[in-house]
Amino acid sequence: MKEQIIRLAKANGADLVGFAPASRFEKDDPIFKIYPETKTVICLAFRVLRGNYRSIEEGTTYYQYSTMAVENLEETIMPGATVRVANLIESFGYTAIPQRRNQAIMQEEDGTNPEMLYNAIYRGKTAENTMNYTESAVLCGIGERGFHGALLTDEFGPMVRVCFVLTDAEIEGDAVKEPHLCDGCKACVRACTGHAIDEVTGKVDDWQCAVYYNGANGLRNPFMPPDAYAEFENRLEIIAGEAKVSPELARKIMDATFFYPPIHHGYTASFCGRLCDIDCYCHLEEKGVLTKSFHTPFRKREKWSYSIEDFK
Repeated sequence: MKEQIIRLAKANGADLVGFAPASRFEKDDPIFKIYPETKTVICLAFRVLRGNYRSIEEGTTYYQYSTMAVENLEETIMPGATVRVANLIESFGYTAIPQRRNQAIMQEEDGTNPEMLYNAIYRGKTAENTMNYTESAVLCGIGERGFHGALLTDEFGPMVRVCFVLTDAEIEGDAVKEPHLCDGCKACVRACTGHAIDEVTGKVDDWQCAVYYNGANGLRNPFMPPDAYAEFENRLEIIAGEAKVSPELARKIMDATFFYPPIHHGYTASFCGRLCDIDCYCHLEEKGVLTKSFHTPFRKREKWSYSIEDFK
């Protein structure tokens, strides 16, 4: 059955498939609230095409990453593959529960998801049983956790997204990988256009991240007019990515950041281009530790940037 699951998952777009016995998870892990009879957790990992990052790397178009690497994967490809795997498992007489991120639901009352419009997120008890997706993927042997919290895989570095199937079928688990990719270089910290990653702990401030994911850094936003944020006293700090924002200030800044239309279903266009992940990927590629190679390096030229003088 395991081989059939792997074969079916990959035929439906998954690049990596990993299995973990439920015994690897803490007794209070959300998987047991979702399905107390869970015996095996199956992770399906899908690469984000390198090409989806290129348009923002080059500063040419800003829809491709959000539509093809986020919305299309999360809303179409990944759920379809997960349901088909669950159908296969149930054909063997076992129960299978597909698990995907609901991008618009959060447990934290004052939290946010940088990939979504903040006012499109439902906050409350409905998310209390949400899985820890990165940690669960690690336990399934898919990869390791990077300094900034991203899942890092041998093949694709941080350029992956994951979903799961919980089942009462007992399936042999895969080995958990020994951490070996992240060397603590903190390229992710330096790359963030809004200084949202703590340089000591690696913890990401989601509101800070959301502001600059959405394009508040004018040095990386070709659509920002010279008089942007005129109503803010610290407008130049905001534009330069130096402003420290609270959730309240973040909402005000994002309300004023309409230089480029959002994506359907509440998804927003990424202006930072996930530079934290890109610079992490470039570092791993330069080290030669990724098993998936390309004919040319990802970064072909120096990162482009505008001048703060353009906004004075």
